[in-house]
Amino acid sequence: MQSGKMIKRELKSPERSFFLFGPRQTGKTTWLRSLDLPRAWMVNLLLNDTYYRYLKQPSQFRLEAEEKIRGGTQWIVLDEVQRIPELLNEVHHLIEASEVRFILSGSSARKLKRNGTNLLGGRLLLRHLYPFSMREYEMMGGEVTLDLEHTIQWGTLPPLLGLAQRDAADTLRAYVDVYIREEIQMEALVRNLGGFTRFLDLSAAYCGEIVNFSSLAKECGLPHRTVQGYFEVLEDTLIAYRLPAWRESPTKRMVCHPKLYLFDNGVTNALCNRLSGPLDPVTRGRLFEQFFIQETLRRLDYQGSSTRLYYWRTNNGAEVDLILERAGKPILAVEFKSRTEVDRSDLSGLRSFHEDYPTVPCLLVSTAIEPWTLDFVQVLPWKAYLKFLENRLTH
Repeated sequence: MQSGKMIKRELKSPERSFFLFGPRQTGKTTWLRSLDLPRAWMVNLLLNDTYYRYLKQPSQFRLEAEEKIRGGTQWIVLDEVQRIPELLNEVHHLIEASEVRFILSGSSARKLKRNGTNLLGGRLLLRHLYPFSMREYEMMGGEVTLDLEHTIQWGTLPPLLGLAQRDAADTLRAYVDVYIREEIQMEALVRNLGGFTRFLDLSAAYCGEIVNFSSLAKECGLPHRTVQGYFEVLEDTLIAYRLPAWRESPTKRMVCHPKLYLFDNGVTNALCNRLSGPLDPVTRGRLFEQFFIQETLRRLDYQGSSTRLYYWRTNNGAEVDLILERAGKPILAVEFKSRTEVDRSDLSGLRSFHEDYPTVPCLLVSTAIEPWTLDFVQVLPWKAYLKFLENRLTH
């Protein structure tokens, strides 16, 4: 994939103050700089002189902001706000005392949740920025070659765009070693470095599987509660998210544990040392599923949809990869298969779900060339599935 200019992002900027969260290197700072904000003052807390000035005296930020507001500033952008959570008290005061609007961006909500930090009581909207979506590649037209196989293995982090494979591998390994292993290790206040490293590696290896904290803790050689705490760190830093189980069924006993997914396939494969050589069919299938669950989440979130995501599994092992829910009811069931040819044997999970919810549409998303119908299931090529989401579910 190659490009000579910045990709336009799907995220739309609200007209009122908002938090912007996203993992490191998803392009938050670049996106913020691209906004046409009238009379904006941008404060980057990654800069050491700025950081230490406000860390020493948070009220200094308020004094400088008040001077800017008197001079006509309409927007104030605080980048990496989680580095100094105390600034939220100053922001709170400024919102109450003036008409200035804020954008508060960060790569971790963890420090903002700890120690009773002032989260501004709903005064700010919440927005997220993710790695590049397929739609963002499409908006580049012919300037970007969209390669599904490359994307499944290498992910879509913005810094990788246009890089040769060797440079992309170096970038992903640096991301994993410097950011995930070191910075998140510090974020988690890790005392057992070996156990935390094993936890990260296993978390990546088990992506798409049901989370069993007890088993994982045993494999890592860590206490059960420690492993749960590490998962919370990955979620708060937006590296991982849990896909909850759909627990309601009129006829079946259901699994209730969540599944784990990481936010980017390239990061997953870097943690698992899978950046060299082709992927085996089983691994490719799991990464295909993870990527399109990521894509579904991104597309719905960017569109402000109220739809929520689950998976479905009975105690007897019947499973559907993704259930979309709205207003407490399932509205779509989706199975992902990274193959061109599918048959009725691939419908076992959907068939079991269909027995409980016969009116809910069922899709099987694959690498098929054209859409077709197999019994009660619509088989869709992956591009048609993304268009389906865009046209019917983004509200």
